[in-house]
Amino acid sequence: MRIRPATPAELPALQDVERAAGAPFRDLGMPEIADDEPPALDVLEHYRRAGRCWVAASGPQDGPVAYLLAEPVDGALHIEQVSVHPRAARRGVGRALLAHAADRAREEGLTSLTLTTFTDVPWNAPYYERLGFRPLPEEDLTPGLRAIRATEAAHGLNRWPRVCMRAPL
Repeated sequence: MRIRPATPAELPALQDVERAAGAPFRDLGMPEIADDEPPALDVLEHYRRAGRCWVAASGPQDGPVAYLLAEPVDGALHIEQVSVHPRAARRGVGRALLAHAADRAREEGLTSLTLTTFTDVPWNAPYYERLGFRPLPEEDLTPGLRAIRATEAAHGLNRWPRVCMRAPL
């Protein structure tokens, strides 16, 4: 699997990856998450132009089977989204994308990776814990992470238990 920056032409394919990656949430009784629209093309383009939209593909000519969006937040690289198409799941693709993001964060002098995720979804918080992420107590959230959580709450994501997590670099 090769990790590389997304190209402009691949952005619609990232939306397809997102839709496919969201479908398993339906089986967990979370149809709202399964049916949630993927990031808009202009949002994906924003991350791509900032150099923070990476894809995983089998080869240089192959389309993406996964992607990761990130942005610096309070001295950390915050993982805004990581999605793996179900046909590429359980092959270390998400782990490879996170390792790539960690390498970029180190190059920029950032101290950790952060993310927010569902606590009770097996491929969310339990998965990230296996990769070295630890839950952040509410009192340890930075102002940027508090703002992210407030935005998530405004979008209704607090209907299900969520947590902020951090992995030191």
